[in-house]
Amino acid sequence: MTSRIGVLGCGWLGLPLAECLVSRSYEVHGTTTSLEKQDVLRTKGIQPYIVELSEKEIKGDIQKLLSNIDVLIINIPPRLRGSASESYVTKMTLLHEEIRKSRVQKIVFVSSTSVYGMVEGEITETTLPEPSTESGRQLLVCEKIFSQDENLSCTLIRFGGLIGPSRHPVTMLSKRQNLSNGNHPINLIHLEDCIHMICTILEKDYWGKIFNGVYPSHPSKREYYGAEAKSRGIPIPNYLESSNEAVGKIVLSKNFLDLGHKFQKSIFS
Repeated sequence: MTSRIGVLGCGWLGLPLAECLVSRSYEVHGTTTSLEKQDVLRTKGIQPYIVELSEKEIKGDIQKLLSNIDVLIINIPPRLRGSASESYVTKMTLLHEEIRKSRVQKIVFVSSTSVYGMVEGEITETTLPEPSTESGRQLLVCEKIFSQDENLSCTLIRFGGLIGPSRHPVTMLSKRQNLSNGNHPINLIHLEDCIHMICTILEKDYWGKIFNGVYPSHPSKREYYGAEAKSRGIPIPNYLESSNEAVGKIVLSKNFLDLGHKFQKSIFS
């Protein structure tokens, strides 16, 4: 079992993941973009590094980080909206070049089910991705940058919509009117299961694989978000009635379940 883990991107998923790895006796190295947060990481038992990725350069201690780890978990989502948008592919290409200079050979690349785009029906890890958004297209390109490098053992994990203790899409959907695709199935996963899946990959040495990360229950958006809003005592999202909309997609975590693993945290309140 690998003992030295680097977590690149200690955000909403990365920090709880790093803390969990510390609790499991891994030596954890994490990144931050600010000097102030270094002390936060240290108090949690995480060796901190200042690393900031842009499409022009990687600032900070990237080679120092890579020299001290056996596995790198890349948990940096695309930032393609607003005035601060950048080319995700360019950033990941720069990172790939740095990794090639190091001895790191094992990569976990955190991706998204957005790479499947508008594909309908049941989707497994063998389904051919057809991204329909710029984010999905750039993620798919970056998946290939790492997974097609013969010098790396890269495992891709494609998470569905993330929910957690302080994060749930129903809080943004509440009060909204005339939403579309109310009959489409949901494809969500709880933060605890994101961490569970990544830890399982590390513990079982599941390298060179693809995993979908979606909880195996798929009620319609109208049914699910209505019930979640009601349980929170907030306005229920309003969906348009439509008889001719597409059927949507059900993303199955086939590879993870076929290996005998289970999801541990329900997506239902």
